[in-house]
Amino acid sequence: MGHPSQRCWKGCSRQTVDDMHDRYEKIPVQVYPEAGEAARRVAAAIAGLIRSRQEEGRDAVLGLATGSTPIPVYRELIRLHHEKGLSFCNVTTFNLDEYSGLDTNHPESYTRFMREQLFDHVDIGEGRTNIPNASGDSAEELENKCAAYEQKIRDAGGIDIQLLGIGRSGHIGFNEPGSPVTSRTRVVTLDRITRLDASADFQGFHNVPRTAVTMGVGTILEADKVFLLAWGKGKADVVRIAAEEPESEVVSASFLQRHSNAEFVLDKAAAGDLTRLRYPWLVDSISWTRRMKRRAISWASGKTEKPILKLVDDDYNESGLGDLIVEGENSYSLNIATFNDFQHTITGWPGGKPDANEETRPEKSTPHPKHAVIFSAEPQDALVGMGATINRLKEQGHHVTLVALTSGNLRVRDQEALKLIRCLKTLGQSEQVSHQLGDHVERLQVSHAEAALNPEVRKLKSAILRAEVVDSASALGVDEEALQFLNLPFYESGRFRQFHVTDADHEAVAKLLEMLNPNLVFVSGSVADPMSPQGIAFQLVAAAIRKFPITADHIWCYRHREEALKPYEIDMSVPISPLQHELKGNALQRLRAVVDLRNEESLNDDRSVAAAYDELGLAEYEAMEVFQRVKVEKL
Repeated sequence: MGHPSQRCWKGCSRQTVDDMHDRYEKIPVQVYPEAGEAARRVAAAIAGLIRSRQEEGRDAVLGLATGSTPIPVYRELIRLHHEKGLSFCNVTTFNLDEYSGLDTNHPESYTRFMREQLFDHVDIGEGRTNIPNASGDSAEELENKCAAYEQKIRDAGGIDIQLLGIGRSGHIGFNEPGSPVTSRTRVVTLDRITRLDASADFQGFHNVPRTAVTMGVGTILEADKVFLLAWGKGKADVVRIAAEEPESEVVSASFLQRHSNAEFVLDKAAAGDLTRLRYPWLVDSISWTRRMKRRAISWASGKTEKPILKLVDDDYNESGLGDLIVEGENSYSLNIATFNDFQHTITGWPGGKPDANEETRPEKSTPHPKHAVIFSAEPQDALVGMGATINRLKEQGHHVTLVALTSGNLRVRDQEALKLIRCLKTLGQSEQVSHQLGDHVERLQVSHAEAALNPEVRKLKSAILRAEVVDSASALGVDEEALQFLNLPFYESGRFRQFHVTDADHEAVAKLLEMLNPNLVFVSGSVADPMSPQGIAFQLVAAAIRKFPITADHIWCYRHREEALKPYEIDMSVPISPLQHELKGNALQRLRAVVDLRNEESLNDDRSVAAAYDELGLAEYEAMEVFQRVKVEKL
């Protein structure tokens, strides 16, 4: 794919894209092993611009984005300011967007976000930061403010570097599906997907503003240089669409294809659906490992709509896989080997089957029973992702400890806190509700943003979710004594998109791992957004394992809702009978306090995996929970 250093950021053109990628990618794409490295590269480009302009006695004009994606870049810029003397005295900034109707001090306003994430930590002048004004008494007043914002950008000489994220709907800024390429700064109605993704931040979908002000696509395209950043597997599909499919108003990010100096900067997870990574044999000659054959042949099965065992030589040739059968191989032998590979991922014994042949089983048979430790970033994650497997492990005699790394209180709806307060008052226990908490009841009733962040309110919400998780786990056969709640400080002192991990978080996880000393570990978040609770949790667990090596040869990553595994990525699939699927559904119904848990969607995902295996020609099951292996030495 070429090393990123082979391409300059200033003056890059479409011709610099490697020919072998150009057939698919219509825009330069840089892929990095992890988000931190990518963020450092972009921050270095910004710092280079700022310093060169300082030498010239000129201003640098930056277009800035919000959300979790640009935070690693902002933190690196702050580090450069404090440790390398990078000054922002000659920098003028223009933000992409702002929600309508939010006070500038609202926890989710982008004005406050930018102060907390960047402006308050560097020496940028107060009058040099610009964020769209989304307040106004009339449509005409808002229209005038939008026009004034456009004029201010022009008066500053235009934007030198524009940072972008990408939403699941493919939007850049808040240019939702349907935004024309000529659009300018304006008021927009937010897409349902966008509002759903923000619902946890606002304590529920109904609290998310319906409209916002955003720079238009046309405004963005006028920037001299554009970096679109994306981290985590949840963005992989829309990144592929924006980079590889024709321009379309349905995905506004696709219009970046016409920009002569735009590029996508991705971590490996966000790049995972690009043709060169997902189907590399279509792009270049490759080394045909056993795993790669499994990927290619399962793809051919889907492409031809045939089970694996029915593929013939012509199917291989027509799918671009003819080189698999030119050197003595034939479709029959390849089909059998691949079918068996998939078959060997299926096991009803997720902890290993005693006295069984280990060669063809995902998990080794010894020791038995095992001590399985299941890490859950937020308390409900493991129950949603692998609830039936937890029940199976218990039934098969393994010792199971479920570790909730955080309290999860940020996902608990305000209404649940109010409900508990009302119950206490009805029972004459109002004295149990502190005076400080009582002061927030009225604000909770109107979903006041600051009330949800009050420590006393968060403590109450933690208790609510903890009780529900205890109840849900008990339905799966896990007693309360087997549950651990760490309440890690990064979560308790932060909020979504604004978590700061400290030594205290690392020490707490490492201490627990050393104490439990498991020989079977489950966790999620290996390909999540690194700023999400799930991404942070995986990093903390991985660091703890590096510090205190466990006896297991690998750890198992279960599927989080933003990390759906494709069949070729699965190393262990645990069939779920109709009865166990019903049991899991019953357990998840006991989790009612959490915002956008989407339990039914999770149960349907379990069915979809089983259907995908069925389409490959394997046995048909009601549902499956699936896992990916991570070798301990590669953490």
